[in-house]
Amino acid sequence: MLYRQPQVLTPARKDVLVVTPWLAPIIWEGTFNTDILNEQFSLQNATIGLTVFLTEQETLYLNVFLQSAEMYFMVGHRVNYYIFTDKPEYVPYLNIQKGRQIIILEVESYYDHWQDISMQRMEMISNFSQQRFHQEVDYLVCADVHMRFSDHVGVEILSSLFGTLHLRYYRLNRTDFPYERRPQSQAHIPEDEGDFYYIGALFGGSVPEVYRLTKACHEAMMVDQANHIEAIWHDESHLNKYLLYHKPSKVLSPEYMCNNTLKKIWDHQGVDFSSNIKRIRLVTTE
Repeated sequence: MLYRQPQVLTPARKDVLVVTPWLAPIIWEGTFNTDILNEQFSLQNATIGLTVFLTEQETLYLNVFLQSAEMYFMVGHRVNYYIFTDKPEYVPYLNIQKGRQIIILEVESYYDHWQDISMQRMEMISNFSQQRFHQEVDYLVCADVHMRFSDHVGVEILSSLFGTLHLRYYRLNRTDFPYERRPQSQAHIPEDEGDFYYIGALFGGSVPEVYRLTKACHEAMMVDQANHIEAIWHDESHLNKYLLYHKPSKVLSPEYMCNNTLKKIWDHQGVDFSSNIKRIRLVTTE
């Protein structure tokens, strides 16, 4: 394989942080070589699981999600799409690539509010990681159905544990992050702590690490529920608490979770969105 030699004295990007204080890479456009990574991951012969939750009202979202994933997600690699739903008849038929399969995981009926669904998914992912995912896939990518792949999202995101920077907060100081600040909650993070603010709509890693993360978050939410308190941003608050004390081995830049509405607001305010975001890989569709 022929490619340009990396230059030790020349950083890949000078405008953004590309490595955390605990030496985890932050994945931006221009910081990796897709061909090299695909070659290395092909040696692992890995299968990637992509989990998503579906309710009756979200059928159209799932169709967009899966069609865009077929175009851009882990191209050239084996993928299992795991669809958690209480309405399997609403999963659309899709003619997918060779080496991929759609697996419907029928679960108990969801609750009335999206907060309930988001909190239940930690329990479901934890349970299925222990029961079957560890036998079927090497990595899990846990995603929200309200998004669309718009550009390449490949093996550069994979590691033992990864989180994704929230577009709205990546420019801010940690004192401005919407962490859970009430000490009564298991998601509590003190004012003087915190690395980044991670979005709950995209996280993952190896199956054992995802199992540990989701199990810990679910158990923490159950403690909160018993104490009649709910974290400010539900499972996302607990995810941030977990990733603060269990550092991710990779961090995805906001390229991997963009919001067109926020982009328009920033454009109106004169904020140069493209100064850091060179390539939009996923966008929310809500």
